[in-house]
Amino acid sequence: MQIEDTAIPAVKLLTPRRFGDARGFFAETWNARTFAALGLDIAFVQDNHSLSDDVGTVRGLHFQAPPHGQGKLVRCGRGALLDVAVDIRAGSPTYGHGVTAELSAEKGRMMWIPEGFAHGFVTRLPGTEICYKCTGFYEPSAEGAIRWDSAGIDWGLDRDPVLSPKDAEAPPLAELDTPFRGNGT
Repeated sequence: MQIEDTAIPAVKLLTPRRFGDARGFFAETWNARTFAALGLDIAFVQDNHSLSDDVGTVRGLHFQAPPHGQGKLVRCGRGALLDVAVDIRAGSPTYGHGVTAELSAEKGRMMWIPEGFAHGFVTRLPGTEICYKCTGFYEPSAEGAIRWDSAGIDWGLDRDPVLSPKDAEAPPLAELDTPFRGNGT
């Protein structure tokens, strides 16, 4: 497993080793011992999988407030997407800043997004699937969102995005009363 730092140290990019032959490939995308050895001692409780049919589908930017926060290990199961994490930890030196990474089924790279970040993505290919492990259970009462275009992220769109009504109506980052406190990481 290869691990890379991003511009925000708490967010990591991970590339599992692939073993391929004429049939395809095999990759271990999660192993508690391997991740702990990389400094990511994480316990997951839920797996999510979503499909977006259209190119330019934006989902996010979403988070869950404490005590129901969620860290996410995100990968692309089919197609390609731009994954986005925005720091919403009050007091963090990177508050309001974002990290983006191109994730694709072809390359197999993953992004680790800890609690205290809003998460979203935009699809690059039709029929894109995103798979992610969560450190916390889904809790509807703790859901939060910020408007996708309010954090200075270059989504690489050449047309209007495909949005859910919820995402289209989310408040901007400037209006967020964040429930997270930063620790400077």
